[in-house]
Amino acid sequence: MFNLKRKSFKNFDLILFITVILLCIFGIIMIKSATLTFETNRYVKVQSISTILGILAIVFLVLLDYQFLGKFYIPIYIVSVLLLVAVAFFGTGGDQWGADSWLTIGGFTFQPAEISKVGIIIFLAKFIDKNKNEINRPLTLLKIVILAGIPILLIAKQPDLGTAIVFVFFVLVMLFAAGLDWKYIGYAFLAGIISLPILWFSLEDYQRNRIFDFLDPERDTSGTGYQAMQSRIAIGSGKVFGRGLFQGTQTQYNYLPEKQTDFIFAVVGEELGLIGGLALILLYFILLYRLIKIAKNSTDTFGSLMIIGFAAMFLIHIWENIGMTIGLMPITGIPLPFLSYGGTFQLINLVCIGIALSVAVHKEGLNF
Repeated sequence: MFNLKRKSFKNFDLILFITVILLCIFGIIMIKSATLTFETNRYVKVQSISTILGILAIVFLVLLDYQFLGKFYIPIYIVSVLLLVAVAFFGTGGDQWGADSWLTIGGFTFQPAEISKVGIIIFLAKFIDKNKNEINRPLTLLKIVILAGIPILLIAKQPDLGTAIVFVFFVLVMLFAAGLDWKYIGYAFLAGIISLPILWFSLEDYQRNRIFDFLDPERDTSGTGYQAMQSRIAIGSGKVFGRGLFQGTQTQYNYLPEKQTDFIFAVVGEELGLIGGLALILLYFILLYRLIKIAKNSTDTFGSLMIIGFAAMFLIHIWENIGMTIGLMPITGIPLPFLSYGGTFQLINLVCIGIALSVAVHKEGLNF
């Protein structure tokens, strides 16, 4: 499993690794700015520790042949679902964050949905790989829909509609990349349109208000629309070059809610301006480009689909988070990869990068 051939390191994607390190450093600096008035370094410490642990995980995963993960795809799926079932019974966080999405074990609090994301991507990649010649058979698709639908429904029940949407997105992208017939994509789109009324009436009041506020930004700027309005004010006041690091008025005077997590991009926009925001988006572009390149160069379906799943997961997070902070998308509470505060979120994102780098290094089928 760890019988490494030195020449295989020529495939190590150094550009991807450096890009991720830069994003992590960028994130820690912005979290420092966002929490400067909190009179505690806890946020920076947790993010830094998670980043260090994530980098160590990358080193381990690069040495580990990613095919090893495929051998345990069924246990990985079972553990992923059981974690979400545990949240359904023992989840906490509803009073503080609006959804019972966290588990606390021995004083350690984490969000199982973040772990399940990786688990479900690994499972689906291997399941599709084993059934790649039957991907367009109705029975095979039905199995995928059921197996992917279980964790999605469990997450939506928390309720965490934003994360559920992330799952739906990467599942569809993985199926599309695997060669799903366009007619099934059309059926899925039609089913989505038909189910909109059911989805609407299943939403919580605060979720409906977020959609109303998106359609009419001036609707309730002192109530349900307060976050979105303050975010746009912060980004707009940054103009081209920003107010300066640690100098944003919306940020430092605490007008901006959840500034260290969901609205971290508003801190970037206010303090570093358009230039800082574009620099961040450029780093994300490089990240996604390198992931797609590794997936394209992979010699097997399992490795390629895993990375496509990770890239899709990152893309929907980036698109939705930045979109909601500038008013182009409704607020869903989806964090920004490598920037938003969150120990579990940071560690899991780095694990995804480690697996992707492992696919790049082992693409010639080497056994470590």
